[in-house]
Amino acid sequence: MQPAEKVNETVHHWPARCGNASCERELPQKGRIEVGDPQRHQVAEIPEVAARLTEHQMHTQMCPHCRQTTPCPWPTGVPVGNFGPRLTAVTGLFAGCYRMSTRMVEEIVRDLFGASMSLGSVVACEQSVSCAVAPAVEEARSYVQKQAVAHADETSWRERRRKAWLWVMATTFVVVFLIQQRRSRLAAQTLLGGFAGTLVTDRWTAYRVHAKQRQICWSHLARDFEGMRECRGKVGRNGKELVRLTGRMFRWWKRVRDGTMSRERFKRKMKPLRRRVEELLTEGVTSAVPRVSGMCWDIMDKHGDALWTFVDVEGLEPTNNRAERAIRHAVLWRKSSFGTHSEAGSRFVERMLTVRASLRAQGRSVVHYVTQAVESSLRGLPVPSLLPQSQPATLALAA
Repeated sequence: MQPAEKVNETVHHWPARCGNASCERELPQKGRIEVGDPQRHQVAEIPEVAARLTEHQMHTQMCPHCRQTTPCPWPTGVPVGNFGPRLTAVTGLFAGCYRMSTRMVEEIVRDLFGASMSLGSVVACEQSVSCAVAPAVEEARSYVQKQAVAHADETSWRERRRKAWLWVMATTFVVVFLIQQRRSRLAAQTLLGGFAGTLVTDRWTAYRVHAKQRQICWSHLARDFEGMRECRGKVGRNGKELVRLTGRMFRWWKRVRDGTMSRERFKRKMKPLRRRVEELLTEGVTSAVPRVSGMCWDIMDKHGDALWTFVDVEGLEPTNNRAERAIRHAVLWRKSSFGTHSEAGSRFVERMLTVRASLRAQGRSVVHYVTQAVESSLRGLPVPSLLPQSQPATLALAA
């Protein structure tokens, strides 16, 4: 039920006759005697929408003095193409935020708005949106690289029918994506730039080189411990205890996050738990089960210093759920589109993913933002920023 100030129209309904079976007289339409508050029922409806077609005629005029003819210059704010800023923005959103194919976008624009648009025009609108938001996306990328805490992850992608990788770097209010050909240390460096904060990731070694302080994801560790528990004998018993200790650690951390346990008390309680977990992992290194010994060695030798960072750093999460949630939309897009077929297409994907994820994290309207960005780009005005609203609201348009 929406508040009264959001209601566009109110229609009042009154009973026509008395409900008393022995009376049933017509009730007066003037001087009504109302009892209590009316029963409220709200119905949302959308108006019929049709594209508005405007024809711009640029005339040529002759000077009556010198007889020189002067053609009208292209009017400011008039698109060179055949589609206005809002239709261009909505077309880009259908493809970039709602994961529609080019043909589906063509059909829905025709069916909903009555506008004729070819497949090539759909792609042209996508590229117009991509160019419009590009400066804001670059600003967002610089922003996340300067934050104190960030989450990073990657997933496979397809570009020109070859395997590529989609990388994500997520903070509380800004999330950026990057498509690259490799899943390498150099690719991780391109994503992270000069990041000097605390990075939350899985155990992929590429992040280890570039992060000065790191927290590995305990959700991944919990799944590994579950697999260890399935083993027989002492290995299985140690795995079962690791699962139990991990569950206890998560319960304590959630209490710290919710404010029902102080951080100092959390640190005290974590000391014996930390010692026991490290003892069990050290025992696992010498296990006769190769996959268990390799896993335990990897955790202790390569990532031992990144297991407990969240205990000491306030506000840091022990999981990489923020990055994994951000990348789910991209995974669904990949499955339905089979990737991109050009570098321009990849730039469109990473920019639209960045716009959508960042604005959703801030509770801002994606439709309003993209429309404003296209209009600003068309008029040569500053492009809206993707940074939180406490940051400068606009960004100078790139040359």
